[in-house]
Amino acid sequence: MNDRLQVRRPTIAAVAASAGVSKATVSRYFNHEQLLTPDIAARVKKAIEELDYAPSPMAQALSRGTSRLIGLIVADITNPYSVAVLRGAEKSCQEAGYLVMLFNLGNAIGREREAIDALAGYQVDGFILNTLGRGAGVMEALERNGKPAVLVDRRHTGMTADFVALDSADAMVAACKHLVENGYRELMYVTEPKKGVSSRRERATAFNKYVASHATRVAGQVFEHSEESENSLEDAMRALILRAKTSKDGRRAAVISGNAVVTLRIASMAAKCNWTFGADLGFLGFDDPEWAPLIAPGLSAIAQPTDAIGRTAATCLIDRLRGEEAPPRQILLPGQLVVRGSSAQVSDAQPSN
Repeated sequence: MNDRLQVRRPTIAAVAASAGVSKATVSRYFNHEQLLTPDIAARVKKAIEELDYAPSPMAQALSRGTSRLIGLIVADITNPYSVAVLRGAEKSCQEAGYLVMLFNLGNAIGREREAIDALAGYQVDGFILNTLGRGAGVMEALERNGKPAVLVDRRHTGMTADFVALDSADAMVAACKHLVENGYRELMYVTEPKKGVSSRRERATAFNKYVASHATRVAGQVFEHSEESENSLEDAMRALILRAKTSKDGRRAAVISGNAVVTLRIASMAAKCNWTFGADLGFLGFDDPEWAPLIAPGLSAIAQPTDAIGRTAATCLIDRLRGEEAPPRQILLPGQLVVRGSSAQVSDAQPSN
């Protein structure tokens, strides 16, 4: 037999009975309606304190038509980018009196609609979507639930909504220009699969455009990497280094990583193959995780303005919730080039034997 006492939470009916008023009067008290006399308000307040009553947030949401909850759906909570964007969004939401409810897709294709419906069941007022960008039925789910949404980092085909992201094209140009100026002219951009993910496609397109416009002095390729292509990535990197070593103009090889997840895999591979960044192989990655300076000789990066992206996305959504009816906005924020030893000038680094 369970010897724990089952403590029942006090109800709004109990508060009303204790104060000698109706349940509707107690509801008006919580909704700050100016319809109660000072005497009645004092009685309700005393009953609430004596019973230690806390109203149900869901019940309050239903009564006033707003929950003050924002639904945030992310593709992969293990990605440092998603965590950093979440922090920025939470700050803006809290400052505006909203709370964030998180749904992690775990990179599972097709769960966006499930996530929207699940969070809508908690009466969220709107959505911030940092999803895979290729799930079916997202627009239909949003329209069915009648909630506004803001897209972060990844667009949805045919969906017109506020969009906040890094200016991927300008950031890629900055990355390529930095490497080329430091003597790395045999380049490879390593990205997770591009299909259906707008930010990956945009960076790959910008990379190819840069290489094409500098074809007389720069060569480059895009490599799509997945967990299943580990061996082929190593082969591609070995071929990249070999092409640079056998080039007639003495060019050097460098890799640009599409995000922190890919950066970690490349760093692991470099350690396995005994390659030294900045000497055997130049390196620059999108995202600047806190461990980037710890991998010798320090990993150069394009730091995304993740806090600003999260804050801006939340602000856009709250503006919509407050009645903003302007056309959908596209807000592209600049990245920051962080230079460390992995992209050192050729004259500053000696290849290992």
